[in-house]
Amino acid sequence: MYQTLTFLHSSFRWIVLLSLVYAIWRAFRGYFYQKSFSKTDDSVRHWTATIAHIQLILGIIFYIKSPIVKYFWKNFSEAKESLDLLFFGIIHISLMITAVVLITIGSALAKRKDTDPEKFKTILIWFTIALAVIFIAIPWPFSPFVNRPYFR
Repeated sequence: MYQTLTFLHSSFRWIVLLSLVYAIWRAFRGYFYQKSFSKTDDSVRHWTATIAHIQLILGIIFYIKSPIVKYFWKNFSEAKESLDLLFFGIIHISLMITAVVLITIGSALAKRKDTDPEKFKTILIWFTIALAVIFIAIPWPFSPFVNRPYFR
């Protein structure tokens, strides 16, 4: 089960990133080119938030099952000195929950805005901040904090 969760969580991140970048691109285009907020834009907003929530659920299950995290919490005083253990024990999950909260807030606020430019602007701001947080929290192969391969 752990290997399956590793694969799902690692692979699904690409869907999260693609949907988030696509939503930001549509919001940018809509805001700066004075487009009308279409049903497609609303659907992209909704599905981007839904995809992020699915990844969060996968991540929480993965976190609970992870031997790295279990070791971290069992041996907290010595494990907090290891950047690798600290990253997966606290930093990664905290930043990712923050990012999903930002996406959720941005999606909910955009849904309630009255004008099309306000909707696009709200999505653009909140989703971009969430994407920046996600980029920091992903254990990229080139990360100075902790690294993992692109696919596991």
